[in-house]
Amino acid sequence: MSLAVAVVFARIPRLGVGKRRLAREAGDRAALNFARHNLLRLLRRLRGLRGVELVLAAAPDLHARFAAPGFRRIGQGRGDLGVRMQRIFNRFPRRRVVLVGSDIPGIQAADIRAALRRLRGAAAVFGPAADGGYWLVGLSGRRVAAPFARVRWSSPYALADTLCNLPRREAAFLRRLSDVDDAASLRAAMLASPLQR
Repeated sequence: MSLAVAVVFARIPRLGVGKRRLAREAGDRAALNFARHNLLRLLRRLRGLRGVELVLAAAPDLHARFAAPGFRRIGQGRGDLGVRMQRIFNRFPRRRVVLVGSDIPGIQAADIRAALRRLRGAAAVFGPAADGGYWLVGLSGRRVAAPFARVRWSSPYALADTLCNLPRREAAFLRRLSDVDDAASLRAAMLASPLQR
């Protein structure tokens, strides 16, 4: 059994479901194409990680069978974002676990390796997002009781609220990245890294 776990936390792409703000501005088909291509590209990038158990945590649960070669597929279950993330971490007690979202085009396998290295000395690691949230969260085997309690999700305070739940100086940080939530961020992502890669 690997001592480390990398989890891709994703809503399985379906037309008219998820990425609603992006769909309102760019259209349902553009939102679906982005979600599908970015998820598949992320899975492909992470597949080469060695010594790490790879997991796709899918929502809704009935889509946990989405084809993801090399990944163990599980459902996220019910509840708000914090409840669902906590459930995933609870499945892997005493192991270093890194969880990433699927709507950040810039994630590389090197980011996961860096996060796992930092968890050897820190209780938690975060990949800060430009909007005040985070694109990656990792917890070491020594878990904080309720790291996602009272977090204002989808707000500029999500990272700050989560940090309030951790002991002082127990968090490490990776580089800042941007997710794709609207037409402008989709255009920027397409210019920086076309979806075909």
